[in-house]
Amino acid sequence: MVALTVEKPHQLALKPESGVEPAAGEVLVRVHRAGICGSDLHIYHGSNPFAVYPRIIGHEFSGEVEAVGAGVTGLAPGDHVVVDPVVSCGRCYACRVGRSNVCANLEVFGVHRDGGFRNRVPVPAANAIKVDPDLPFAIAALAEPFSIAANVLSRTGIDAGDTVLIYGAGTVGLTVLQVAKLHGARCIVADLDEARLERARGFGADVTIDSRTASVPETVRTENEGLGPTIVIDGAGVPALLEEACRVASPAGRIGLLGFSPAPCNISQQEIVKKELTLVGSRLNRRLLPQVIGWLESGKLAPSAMITQTFAADRAAEAFSLIENDPSSTIKVQLSFD
Repeated sequence: MVALTVEKPHQLALKPESGVEPAAGEVLVRVHRAGICGSDLHIYHGSNPFAVYPRIIGHEFSGEVEAVGAGVTGLAPGDHVVVDPVVSCGRCYACRVGRSNVCANLEVFGVHRDGGFRNRVPVPAANAIKVDPDLPFAIAALAEPFSIAANVLSRTGIDAGDTVLIYGAGTVGLTVLQVAKLHGARCIVADLDEARLERARGFGADVTIDSRTASVPETVRTENEGLGPTIVIDGAGVPALLEEACRVASPAGRIGLLGFSPAPCNISQQEIVKKELTLVGSRLNRRLLPQVIGWLESGKLAPSAMITQTFAADRAAEAFSLIENDPSSTIKVQLSFD
């Protein structure tokens, strides 16, 4: 067994790991595919305030059940699963009102507890979501990134009558785009990188804006009968975009924030009150993986083009280097533990 560990910031190690067994209420998952997320890079760089080192990273992973602990029902060895990385207490206020993704005692695989960049990982049985064995492990491992998009669009609301402006055509923006298109919405994507915008067009963007050369507010001004986008999603995490989002959003518009920069930003109370805007934060997912898996299994989502590179686990350092040094060539890079 091997485990990809961040020993301390900027120090990545592939280390042997001793055998593990599932405790009562757990299943042991044999990992096959795992995606590298921006938050894994934040841990690698030491900029995630929640991580404690050393930490086995990875929270986007799929595999098969190898063993089940005492008391587990509904899962058996051989079942293919995706792991929901969100572990909540079930007792605090957030959990009691159905918002387990912001549990007061939240633990996330790969952040607060050791994650899925290893051959085998024990997880609570409730976090192992069964998938059709015909669904490739690589596609199944995309369920968690798509659950982020599903969560923010559930927070803002989404239907076929919406016009959605998405800031950022990276992995987050492209997942939001695909889920919004699944609901029939009109989608506009803005980014600074033409290669990413080309990908957005390939995933169904109705309009793309190269914000190096075109004004986003001017471009979207005529949308929705001149009122502007009904939904604005910040998939870039740039603080200054919130002020612009408030200016361009339609009256009664909704703004969803996915970024987590600590830097302050200036927003106008007047814009928010005048247009009665709704601003929502979105973190992780609120038990939405079964819904996303249904979309993947049915073909409503067909995201195979999201996977741009796959590396064997022992080449993880190369994968990280590629993402950092040539980000335009990547959307989702996965590690294979086969």
